[in-house]
Amino acid sequence: MSDATEANKVEKTKTETAEAVPQGTAKTTESNEAKPEGSSDKKKKKKKKRTNISKIENYFPKGIYPEGEWMDYHQDFNLDRTTDEEKRYLQRDLENQDHWNEVRKAAEIHRRVRKNVEGKIHPGMRLTEIADLIENTTRKYTDAEDLTKMEDPTSRGIGFPTGLSINEIAAHFTPNKGDKTVLRYEDVMKVDFGVQVNGNIIDSAWTVSFDPQYDNLLTAVREATNTGIKEAGIDVRLTDIGEAIQEVMESYEVEINGETYGVKPCRNLCGHNIAPWRIHGGKSVPIVKNGDITKMEEGEHFAIETFGTTGSGYVTSEGECSHYAQQDYDYELPSLPSTKKLLQTINKNFGTLPFCRRYLDRIGEDDHEIALNYLVKQGYIQDYPPLVDIPGSYTAQYEHTILLHPNKKEIVSKGDDY
Repeated sequence: MSDATEANKVEKTKTETAEAVPQGTAKTTESNEAKPEGSSDKKKKKKKKRTNISKIENYFPKGIYPEGEWMDYHQDFNLDRTTDEEKRYLQRDLENQDHWNEVRKAAEIHRRVRKNVEGKIHPGMRLTEIADLIENTTRKYTDAEDLTKMEDPTSRGIGFPTGLSINEIAAHFTPNKGDKTVLRYEDVMKVDFGVQVNGNIIDSAWTVSFDPQYDNLLTAVREATNTGIKEAGIDVRLTDIGEAIQEVMESYEVEINGETYGVKPCRNLCGHNIAPWRIHGGKSVPIVKNGDITKMEEGEHFAIETFGTTGSGYVTSEGECSHYAQQDYDYELPSLPSTKKLLQTINKNFGTLPFCRRYLDRIGEDDHEIALNYLVKQGYIQDYPPLVDIPGSYTAQYEHTILLHPNKKEIVSKGDDY
């Protein structure tokens, strides 16, 4: 999920495990019964392939989840982290193993959801169908299908609303109830979704396109994100990461419908660190050189994401809002009964995790629009409208979550797909 920079604050493993059969679930095979004499093949009904998806614990009965892809720190000032003081660093990392394991659990769910979605997104689908496919699979793997029946609805589940942003819309679009938008062959769609386990959020995204003329746009952004991951590390300045990302992305051109465009970074969109139950932890990772000398620190989680565009390279807030998040909960409740009830419902089911209007519909808050708008106006809830470049432009996004361990970094959301 994207972070907007200061200039636009108002918009705010490699290791893929083999698919295991959950404990207690039998593998199903088609029987080879003999056909009755005279029977016809035409009468035989084609069996649908059964998809078994259950909570992730059934696939990992020992409770140990796969590590992501490991990468060394390449900066000179980080080299001693793998030599003289390695034992001390590793001991400190060992003390955090339970925490890392929860992050890896969320990452494994993210990979499996992606695998389930792979090949199923196609032109002609409504965005609501795609969102349901991703979110319902996430709910099954996290065992969070009905928040109203969970003792603590914020303990696991969806990390933030599924972003399905098309063409010039770079981020923060998910369909509201009744949306009839249909994905077309000529569209470029960013798919950005999150998974959380005990507030540890995995934030990872990729771009879907069907027309090969967009390939260079996607390649530029994917390689820029990979560059950001490579440059990230303990004590690295954020502006230096942005400078490296910008250099790679701007080295690409893309020809669309006979016209050539230089690929530009969306300069007021950023990656970000991730805090418990907060998708934006306070630090922004720029995708251009911006002079920010803030440094990354040991133990931090970062979402390294880049956005490339054929447009102006600057996004603004436009369109109907769908993304929201509660502000710090240290204020008096509103006096109006309807708004007080809605705020209490949001706090119980989402806490400070981002949510969307469809999620309110799902838990029975169908008539929420007036109360929600009031909460936004009064500052209890922050709205995050769609972030849009100029009409007719195309934007792409790639993103991974990384962990800064004492002696190496872990691309925890990395999979075989991207």
